[in-house]
Amino acid sequence: MEEDYYKILGVKRNASDAEIQKAYRALARKYHPDVNPDDKKAKQKFQNIQKAYDVLKDPQKREMYDRYGSSFESAGAAPGGGPWHTHTTGGPGGFGEFDFSQLFGGRGGDASAFESFGDAFRQFAGGGQARQSRSTRRRPARGNDLRHELQVPFQTAVSGGEARLSVHRPDGRVETITAKIPEGIEDGQTIRLRGQGEPSLGGGEPGDLLITVRVAPHPCFVRHGNDLEVLVPVSLAEAAAGAKVDVPTPRGVIALKIPPATSSGKRLRVKGHGVTSRDGKPGDLYAIVQIVLPETIDERSLDFFREFERRSNLRPREGLQW
Repeated sequence: MEEDYYKILGVKRNASDAEIQKAYRALARKYHPDVNPDDKKAKQKFQNIQKAYDVLKDPQKREMYDRYGSSFESAGAAPGGGPWHTHTTGGPGGFGEFDFSQLFGGRGGDASAFESFGDAFRQFAGGGQARQSRSTRRRPARGNDLRHELQVPFQTAVSGGEARLSVHRPDGRVETITAKIPEGIEDGQTIRLRGQGEPSLGGGEPGDLLITVRVAPHPCFVRHGNDLEVLVPVSLAEAAAGAKVDVPTPRGVIALKIPPATSSGKRLRVKGHGVTSRDGKPGDLYAIVQIVLPETIDERSLDFFREFERRSNLRPREGLQW
C-alpha cells in the first residue's frame, strides 16, 4: 500500500529541508511514546512520522520516493530491481504484463521510441555498453540504516562527552563504537553516524547508524528545555538572616546568595548557568529554597519560635481559600 510521506508530515511536495525538519519535530513532540505511554494509536502515528522523515530528509531516498513511491526500497533491493518493477505483474525482474505502449507511445513506427526500448532491453539483459537514457540509469542501492538506543548520564547530556555502544553487524560481528554526545542534547533526540550502518549489497554507499539518546534522571537537578531547577536546602537561621551557600552547576560550584527572610519555595535565578543550546546561548539555573528543620526540637527552641511568631504577627495561611 502506497504511503504519502508528505501528507504524513503535513508538508507540500516541494517543501524545503528546513520545512520538513520543522514539521517532523512538531509532530514527534506531539506523538512521542513518552508523552503518550498508553496510546497505541499515538505510537503507530509516531512510527509513521519517523518512517516518513527518514526518507524525506535523505536527498537520495527522497528522489527515489518522488519517482517510484514508498515501495522504492523493496523494489530496489530485488534482483534486477529499479523502475522495471513498476511495469510488471509477472514477478521480480520479469516482463509479465509489461505495457509496451508506454515505450512506443501507441505508435508502432516511432524510431526514437524503438531506440529507447532497445536501450532499456539491453540494460535489462546485462549489456553494459548500451546507451542508457537518463530515466533508466540509477545508482547502486544504498545500505540500510541501523537504529540503536543509548542511555547517557544526565551530566553527559548537559555538558557533552563520549559514550560507547556495541553494534551487532549482519555477519554476526559485534563492533564497539564511540559516539560523541553533543552538549545540550535532549532526551529522544537522534545522533547520526554516517557510514556506520549496513553495507550496500550492490556496491553502493553504506547506511548510517541512528542513535536515539535516552537521558538518565539526575538525583537533584531537573531540566526544562535549557533551564535547570535544583532544590537548595538551607537552615532556618540561613533563611532568616540571609547567607551564602555553595551550589553545584554544570560550570562548577557557585556561591548562591540567600536574601534575608527567605521562605521555602522561593525561586532564585542564576543567569547563564543552565544548559547551553546549539547556538551557544545558555539557559538559566533556578535554585528553589527549601528550609530544613531538625527531626527533633527541644522545648526551649519551641518557646523561642512561638515568641517569634507572636512578635512578628505572622499569618502564613491568611490568603488561603477555595
